[in-house]
Amino acid sequence: MSNQIKPIAIYLPQFHPIPDNDRWWGKGFTEWTNVAKAKPLFKGHYQPHLPADLGFYDLRLEETRLAQEQLAKEYGIHGFCYYHYWFNGKRLLHEPLDRKLKNPKENLPFMLCWANENWTRRWDGEEQEILMNQEYSFEDDAQHFNFLCHHYFTDERYIRHNGKPVFIIYRPKLFADINKTIKIWRDIAIEKGIGEMHLGYMQSWGVYDDPLLMGFDFAVEFQPVFPKSAIYNSPKSENILNRILSIFTSEEKNDTSNIVFDYKKLVAIQKQKKFVSNVSPCLIPMWDNSARRKKNAAIFINSTPEIYGDWLGFIVKNFPWKLNNEKFLFINAWNEWAEGNHLEPCQKWGKKYLKITKENLENNGQ
Repeated sequence: MSNQIKPIAIYLPQFHPIPDNDRWWGKGFTEWTNVAKAKPLFKGHYQPHLPADLGFYDLRLEETRLAQEQLAKEYGIHGFCYYHYWFNGKRLLHEPLDRKLKNPKENLPFMLCWANENWTRRWDGEEQEILMNQEYSFEDDAQHFNFLCHHYFTDERYIRHNGKPVFIIYRPKLFADINKTIKIWRDIAIEKGIGEMHLGYMQSWGVYDDPLLMGFDFAVEFQPVFPKSAIYNSPKSENILNRILSIFTSEEKNDTSNIVFDYKKLVAIQKQKKFVSNVSPCLIPMWDNSARRKKNAAIFINSTPEIYGDWLGFIVKNFPWKLNNEKFLFINAWNEWAEGNHLEPCQKWGKKYLKITKENLENNGQ
């Protein structure tokens, strides 16, 4: 069974300086800026997450990107899903992928997920300050997809399903009329000679609609979720569900304490959920965004390679792969270092997460 599964690791292209980040946060800012200054907040808290084999890399370097691809291939990752940032014709953090496109030596398959939300001070936990607004229009939909068809979808390394390029939307509910937008995109792809598209959306922000009714072909179960029953500590706020929601909204809350979750409980809860054949499964190796957020951080404790491997093995063994068209298994993430969430080797665990990923894929979750 495992040779049919296509593990896709979600990839953050933030690890290189850009003029916009220099202007917003200071010269030379990258994701490493927050990673390196993280501190443990309580006894046993694993911070900072520091890279091992690849070091504090710069994604503009070919050597770095080739080393990442070699690791991914060695441990069974089929391809990367790059976050794509587009703001009415302006792109951000595109340099690593643009350089890959020009370099035939970088041959790991890839796809795109459009992170279609406002660009805020989330890198330091201040969502209410918008730095670049995400505005929507059908004219922009057309301009955007013309660009994608020309620059990405024709590349032979781009991931396809039955010959159709795969493109994912992070937050579909932000569009005025997602069905119309999708029709515009499909029509442009045919007009430009790309052919049919295979479109999906991330089940984030509480959106679990049937992808077919929204005009998509599939959805991705986006992790982590934050179950109330997996909370380890007791926040001061009486409404804990609102506190969880506040982690990812711009609303001001009186209680700005962190919430600590139990990763082991999260895995147990997820193993009780019913799989849906047209929703690709997803899991996280770990999670702790306290490096990025000064307040309202979400921290999962008790995450280990073994518990992650148990979750992964359960998915490999029990997901209805025979009914699923895509065979994608998303791992969030390859390199979300400031969210304490990475397959890349760190100084605490080394390559253990990569090794247990490969073992479960090869052994059908046994």
